[in-house]
Amino acid sequence: MKSNQDLFPESNRGEWIRLRTMIFIRWVAIIGQTAAIIIAYKYFELALDLSLCFLAVGLSALANIIAGLFYPESKRLRELENVFMILFDLFQLAFLLFLTGGLNNPFSVLLIAPVVVSAAALKKRSTFIIGSAAILIVTLLSQYYIPLENLSGKTISIANIFLFGNWIAISTGIVFLAFYATRVTSELNTMSDALFATQTALSREQKLTDLGGVIAAAAHELGTPLATIKLTSSELIGELKNFPELLDDALLIRDQANRCGNILNSMGSAGKDDLQMHQALLAEIIREAAEPHSKRGIEIETKISDGHKGGIDEPCIIRRPEIIHGLRNMIQNAVDFAKAKVWVESSWTKDSIIITISDDGHGYPPNLLGRLGDPFLGSKIGRDDSQGYEGMGLGLFIAKTLLERTGAEISFANGLKNQNSNQSQNEPSGAIVEIYWPRKKVESISNLFGENKNFSI
Repeated sequence: MKSNQDLFPESNRGEWIRLRTMIFIRWVAIIGQTAAIIIAYKYFELALDLSLCFLAVGLSALANIIAGLFYPESKRLRELENVFMILFDLFQLAFLLFLTGGLNNPFSVLLIAPVVVSAAALKKRSTFIIGSAAILIVTLLSQYYIPLENLSGKTISIANIFLFGNWIAISTGIVFLAFYATRVTSELNTMSDALFATQTALSREQKLTDLGGVIAAAAHELGTPLATIKLTSSELIGELKNFPELLDDALLIRDQANRCGNILNSMGSAGKDDLQMHQALLAEIIREAAEPHSKRGIEIETKISDGHKGGIDEPCIIRRPEIIHGLRNMIQNAVDFAKAKVWVESSWTKDSIIITISDDGHGYPPNLLGRLGDPFLGSKIGRDDSQGYEGMGLGLFIAKTLLERTGAEISFANGLKNQNSNQSQNEPSGAIVEIYWPRKKVESISNLFGENKNFSI
């Protein structure tokens, strides 16, 4: 299975943001800056250089107007374009702060905002560039700025220790919030990608289900007209014995009708065997899930535990694609890691169904045992290499997610045998997966009323 980077290239994430969104955010900033300048001048009587202040705000407004006129609303910015837009906003804000007291201005904390936007939307390299620029700007503003004065000429400033504290706080905030936003966004994107892959796998399984049903239905519906053709051609053969040139045509019709019948019979059988039935016994569901991996050189043993001795009939399971695909992935995972054998054990009570899948391999890496089921872990132990095995995360995540959608509870563990032994054990010693369902979640309704006691495939 392809990695996360192959399916969803990180370089494309910066191209998901629309220009309209960035323009809207900038207009909000422009309105806020304009209001702050007017209030500071009118109500707090600060001696601001209004021409330069409104020049800075006007440049930002002009850039917005030009972008809105020359680009369509649906335009999505490339990574580099996003970087330049955010850097423009950062330097525009820095210029305003330079004109209004530097770090003495309480609005200097807004220098963190462009970095957080970059961390949430762009690649790490872009965020590093913007974050570094922001820290450099904060450092310069702590030393170089036009002091704030009121109309009487009195300088308004804070103590040097608080000025230094502002520099430390804003610089720390830039680093911490950039790291925090990057990690959270990465987790969300990873989960989104994994869920998309899960939906894709389920959709593919559903299409196979639908195709199997169509094949079986076609075989059934075409059987009657083909039987009529065969009957009619047989009668014609008896009546055309004295007409050799027509007899050959009648024989050909019957032979081709027989051939079509054989083809439809095989198609109908395949459809029923694979996915046409809407329900099946638990053992049949397990057999179907394990069948694709039965010829890979690893023995797959299926067995029923003694938990069914109370006279409780074997469950008849709804044949949902999530169950088939999820079990198939779990069994594939066991086959990939096993030395020689995989065990698939099923048991049930009147209220529950349990399937346990185990192998004689090395087991799960202890350091990853608590994280199994998270997408894109990136490494695991394999059959021939005890140090690295690529691809554990996504396949296991898909299987776990699909099974949990059916009401299953899944737990992962390792066997208790000596994991360092190079010889295959005659009993499970490696990875163990236990899948538990409340019986009512997956059992067919007809079976609940006892109508499928003699059900078989």
